[in-house]
Amino acid sequence: MIEENTRWPRYRNAIVIDACSAPGQQADGSDRITLDAAGLKPIRESGLTAINFTVGGVGSFRRDYRETVENIAYWDKQIAAHPDVLMKITRGSQIDEAKRSGRLGIIYGFQDTTMYGEDLARFDEFHDSGVRIVQLTYNRRNLVGDGCMEPGDAGLSLFGRELLATMNTHGVLVDLSHCGRRTTREAIESSTGPVAITHSGCAALVANPRNKSDETMRALAERGGVFGIYAMPYLRESGQVMADDVIGHIEHALNICGEDHVGLGTDGVVAGVQLTSAYKQGFAAEIAERRRRGIAAPGERADSYTFALDLNSPQRYEQLAFKLARRGHGDACIEKILGANFARVLRQVIG
Repeated sequence: MIEENTRWPRYRNAIVIDACSAPGQQADGSDRITLDAAGLKPIRESGLTAINFTVGGVGSFRRDYRETVENIAYWDKQIAAHPDVLMKITRGSQIDEAKRSGRLGIIYGFQDTTMYGEDLARFDEFHDSGVRIVQLTYNRRNLVGDGCMEPGDAGLSLFGRELLATMNTHGVLVDLSHCGRRTTREAIESSTGPVAITHSGCAALVANPRNKSDETMRALAERGGVFGIYAMPYLRESGQVMADDVIGHIEHALNICGEDHVGLGTDGVVAGVQLTSAYKQGFAAEIAERRRRGIAAPGERADSYTFALDLNSPQRYEQLAFKLARRGHGDACIEKILGANFARVLRQVIG
């Protein structure tokens, strides 16, 4: 539990959005869980208003459509089973409803577009299922464009431009977190509305392919978008990521983007992670499998966990708010980082 002398007084009144997170996780690292009383407790404790939750697979054209349909159906049942704790968000106005009711709003998102195949009819199917945030590519190339690990950096395809226009028309937030440099630039320029980078870091601090350049961050902000800082190993050159690394990237993003365009997308789990032997084994197996499939990014290692060790609790968002306040950031700025900025863009884009 967070200590009383490290609480940020305005936290419980703030809208808090994690732009890349999951409600819970099994000991082996999978997110196909059945939420019970123990699993719901940290959700209540977190003070989170909403999360962008990935319900689709990445990088497998053969399986992703079927598995995504099954996963959405599964999570629809989980949310329906706990209406006092969870609610599905399909409109921006529902963020305020989630805050008023004290529930965690779950926004369905994709981190790849392989589940669409070449069939945009599937777009309507997934939109009807509640998907409101779509990342155009994962680390590798797909039919839409190039991811951040593709050396060719080919940018958006014609199909990708068609999908982007469809997303703009239907009120789906474009996410560019894992996209390559050219794909990111072209999507920012082509979109008729603001776009997001929900979970990334600053390449000026750590030159990793998963981090974004100042030029990209500035262009995103100029078009009204929001840049979310994660708590991943890519925030430092080596060793385990910690809260100070997250703060450093937040502050650089504030300098480049301005306080109206920075948020949080931890790429973590609401409850935090129990570092059991089963988790460690599952994590090592996942890293090995990602390398085998060619979807891993530089900096992924079995001995460097994908969360900040000193923020590994449901109260990580309030801890960050307290640390930012201690460093002299004003209350209004902190509220924007915690969630007001992402809430504004979501209201604008998804209605």
